Amino acid sequence: MTTPLPGAQPPLGKIPADIGCAADYEVLAQRFMAPPSFDYVAGGSGRDLTVAANLAAFARWDIYPRLLADVGAGHTRVTVAGQTFAHPVFLAPVAFQNLAHGAGELQSARAAHAVDSCLVSSTLSSCTLEDVARGAGPQRWFQLYFQQRREDTLDLLTRAAQAGYTAIVVTLDAPIQVPSNRALRAGFRMPADCVAANLRGYAAVATPALAPDQSRIFQGIMSAAPSWDDLRWLLAQTSLPVLVKGVLHPDDAVALRASGVAGLVVSNHGGRTLDGAPASLDALPAIRAALGPGFPLLFDGGIRSGADVFKALALGADAVLVGRLQMYALSVAGALGVAHMLKLLREELEVCMALAGCASVAEIGPGTLLRRPEAPC
Repeated sequence: MTTPLPGAQPPLGKIPADIGCAADYEVLAQRFMAPPSFDYVAGGSGRDLTVAANLAAFARWDIYPRLLADVGAGHTRVTVAGQTFAHPVFLAPVAFQNLAHGAGELQSARAAHAVDSCLVSSTLSSCTLEDVARGAGPQRWFQLYFQQRREDTLDLLTRAAQAGYTAIVVTLDAPIQVPSNRALRAGFRMPADCVAANLRGYAAVATPALAPDQSRIFQGIMSAAPSWDDLRWLLAQTSLPVLVKGVLHPDDAVALRASGVAGLVVSNHGGRTLDGAPASLDALPAIRAALGPGFPLLFDGGIRSGADVFKALALGADAVLVGRLQMYALSVAGALGVAHMLKLLREELEVCMALAGCASVAEIGPGTLLRRPEAPC
């Protein structure tokens, strides 16, 4: 259990009366997380340019209302990578959730089960993937980071399959993560009891010895970054569908599809890797155009409302992942808060669908949106 840092309040056992929409959890979380932890979760990398871009991208699109549409048989069911879900709002893989709640991912798993959401459990979970699986519903995926030794990566794959996870989401965009200036200014340090429970017993990451003329980045950190050969090896080790998370360029998307992966997640890692990377929403349409219809494509990056979900679906996503809102709701009210946040997002999405004349997610397309004119300089 994580001991709350000074300034944090313990999570409530009920939904606060002043929560009116999913985004309200972000405001309240500042009371329930210690300030350094909140700044770490809310921040990205560097100057947080990409974090801001993710949020701003949604404001560039408006949703067309439509008249006299019959949505009496409306629903939010989607099929992604051959699996059917009650709605397209998934919980993103967020590391070290005991920063927000002592029981961490166990609470998020319970919430996902309660509201029929797919949980994507992180390699860097503060609880083991087996413990998370026992609390989650049948719709659960495992997010994988390549380990330095292939035998450790293979062990994670085997454990995930044995624990009943039905897909693997391998993250490829984060070989380097630069702390955000915001978190550094707040004095954030990862608490000693925030450890990756899944990695206990695995080999420690070795730092390569460098010659004086070698780079700490190129010959150092990046020497452990995954390669195309690693991805091909991974695909040969499991019968589970493998999706790749961290795609922003259409050429990468096309090459990854050709490699045999089962789907992609358009994501800039919540702005936690390259500060100045494009907003995920801005990258999404070109990737969908490059892949064409039908290939599974998920979205991650800045979801704060059901309208945001609608816009991501309209621009090519089959489902979305929710990260920071998950942590905020978890800090405020534990499993109950996360379940309530997901319920609000789904209902907000349904409102948008009903007023836009879409009786199903399949009817949400580019024609449901209008690009907002740029403001004059």
